[in-house]
Amino acid sequence: MTFNALLLDKTDDGLSLEIKSVHEDDLPEGDVLVKVDYSALNFKDGLIMNGLVKLVKQYPHVPGIDFAGVVESSSDDRYKPGDRVVLNGWRVGEIHWGGYAQKARVKADWLVPLPDAISTRQAMAIGTAGYTAMLSVMALEDHGLTPEQDGEVLVTGASGGVGSIACAILARLGYQVAGSTGSESSHNYLTELGVSTIVSRAELEEAPKGPLGGERWIGAIDSVGGSTLHHVLATLKYWSCCASVGLAASNELNTTVLPFLMRGVTLQGIDSATCPYERRVVAWKRLVNELPSDILETMTHEITLSELPSYGKKILKGQTQGRIIVNVNS
Repeated sequence: MTFNALLLDKTDDGLSLEIKSVHEDDLPEGDVLVKVDYSALNFKDGLIMNGLVKLVKQYPHVPGIDFAGVVESSSDDRYKPGDRVVLNGWRVGEIHWGGYAQKARVKADWLVPLPDAISTRQAMAIGTAGYTAMLSVMALEDHGLTPEQDGEVLVTGASGGVGSIACAILARLGYQVAGSTGSESSHNYLTELGVSTIVSRAELEEAPKGPLGGERWIGAIDSVGGSTLHHVLATLKYWSCCASVGLAASNELNTTVLPFLMRGVTLQGIDSATCPYERRVVAWKRLVNELPSDILETMTHEITLSELPSYGKKILKGQTQGRIIVNVNS
C-alpha cells in the first residue's frame, strides 16, 4: 500500500521538500499503524523543514511533530482498528517520521485516546501548542494560582499557537489576561480571545533598570525566552510562577538569582514531549471542557500538504496567526 507524504531529503544543493508516494514498508517500526487525518504546523516544524536545526539524523525524513487520526492496525491490546488517537511529542517529526503523511507507524506508548467529544480536526487545531498551553496552565495551578487572585497573568508570544490557546484557556477560567505581541494587527484577535491588556513585545525585550523590576504579574506563560524571559522573571509578583514553554528568541537567560531569592519566584519548565501518560490524559480531557469550540475555530487556519513549504517559511518570519492545521488528505 502506498500513500502521500511530504519528504525532507538531502540533495547536492542542500535540502529538498517534496510530496512523494511512500510505501507502508518504508515506515519506521512501531506497534500501531495510524491513518492520519490532520497534523499541524509548529515553530519547530518550520525550523526542521528549513534545515535550521540539527534534529533530523537520517534522510529521507517526514516532518510534523504531532498528528491525529484513526488506528488501522495494532499489535498492542490498548488500541484496536477504528480507535481515534492523537500524538504529541516523543521526537516524532524529528528522529522518527512524523505527521506530514497520510499514514504513520509509532509506539503505542506515544499515543493518547482521543476524547469522544473532539474530532481529529479539532485535536490538531489544539495540537502540541494547545496541549502545551494546558500543561502550562496546570503548572501555574499546581503552584497555587487561582482566578480569585488580584492581578493579571502575562502570556508572551500571545498571537502564536501556544500563546493564543493559553490566553483563551486562562480567560475561560476567569483570569485577567495580559497578552504580549509584536503584531499590531493581532490586537483585535487577542481581544476576541479574552485578553484584557495588550503589552508590546518591545516593552518586554527591554531589561529592567535593576536586577528586579516592579511587581506586576501574578503568573506568566512564556513562549519566547531570551531577554523577554529575563524581563518576565524580574517583574513577577511575590511567590508567583512562570511556565516556560519555548525559546523562540534565544535559549540564553541573562538573569540573577534575585527573583528566586527575594521574591520566591518559580521557573517551571514544560516538557510536553515526554510528559507522563496520566497527565497527558488529564490535559486532553480538560482541553475538551475548557477551550470553547467557537474560539478554537476562530484561531484555526487549514492548509494542504502542498502549501506546507511556504507556510514553513512564514511561521519563522512571524507571519502566521493562531493555529495552522494540515489536512494531509487534501
